[in-house]
Amino acid sequence: MSTPQWHEDWFPELRSERPWVMEEMIDSEPALAARIASNKKLGQTAARIAKKVKEAHAAGTSITVAGCGTSEHAARSVAVQLDEALGHRGVRVVGRESLESSIDPAPAGLTIGISHEGGTRATLLALKAAREAGQSTALITAKADGICSEFADIVLVTPADDKGWCHTVGYLSPMVAGALIAGHVSGKELDAAALEQHLDECRGLKQQASEIAKSFRDIERLIVVGGGYDRITADELVLKVEEGLHLPSAARELETFGHGHLPACDERTGLVVIATEHRGRARRTDRGRLLLRASRHVGMPCAAILVPAVEGSWGRELTNAGRMTLPHAAKLTPTTSALTASAIALQLLTLELVHDRGTYPDLIRREEAPWREAAAILEGNEEW
Repeated sequence: MSTPQWHEDWFPELRSERPWVMEEMIDSEPALAARIASNKKLGQTAARIAKKVKEAHAAGTSITVAGCGTSEHAARSVAVQLDEALGHRGVRVVGRESLESSIDPAPAGLTIGISHEGGTRATLLALKAAREAGQSTALITAKADGICSEFADIVLVTPADDKGWCHTVGYLSPMVAGALIAGHVSGKELDAAALEQHLDECRGLKQQASEIAKSFRDIERLIVVGGGYDRITADELVLKVEEGLHLPSAARELETFGHGHLPACDERTGLVVIATEHRGRARRTDRGRLLLRASRHVGMPCAAILVPAVEGSWGRELTNAGRMTLPHAAKLTPTTSALTASAIALQLLTLELVHDRGTYPDLIRREEAPWREAAAILEGNEEW
């Protein structure tokens, strides 16, 4: 196809038909994850960051992981894995949105920034504020020459740039880098082969994703619910759906959803419940069952992304729109297994929804002038 005048060189490749760039990025992720996990240079950098994590934890000072958008969700996933590696004791590792992190940095400790392209203004400000407050700083990015690197003491560069703007690789790469750092913190090395096999198995969930997409064909908005680290997956799925489908969506905490949100829902509202968190599983499973029963009672089409341990506890009638059951990975920590598998699952579900509705995900609607111009307003750095 001919290239329109508005399409700049740094934009994702413009395509008129499948496969979309997003599709190719998802297919590349199992091998990419293994590259990150097995690369000796990355391992050495991860070990340096892990040393800073352990020093901050031993000193009782703050440990923050900050990012924006997909990178914020990745930051929260890194924080959860680091906190698990530290045994969920003492100072907790916190994932934060970068702008908020830049406003009130702690006077000591460590801030790890996540910025896929290395130039996010808010993440730059977070790292700058952390350094000025006396903290150590680190950055996980795919672009070594991004401006954020100027404010990081240690830079871990992941090996692949996300070629589309409905980010997939940009979510999984820092998550795997976080698992690599966590492995150095805990002394339990990340198994690259097991991770690649696990994610490759997750790509087999495409048919289940397609069935959910068909069941959601007539919905006008989507609600995604999750507790614990499943809330990270819920937030990222909502972002992908709004980027790729332009379908209004919202994420809710597992318990919060039942406290006033249900009256706004009916048969035009799709529900996806995420159930992979291993901590407090029995209680969350019981609460999720009641949530699904209530949602089905008001006519909502309901689906789930869940692990085998929850599979038998929820009757199929509760997930009339379908379910995606994640494979088990015994050689990975429960948190890394669940978060990485959920990343592939939510991306596949988004892609199948895109295919079913006939939208174009790669430019997140910037092929249309109003949204392209709106993005230029938001992304301008000259005013702040």
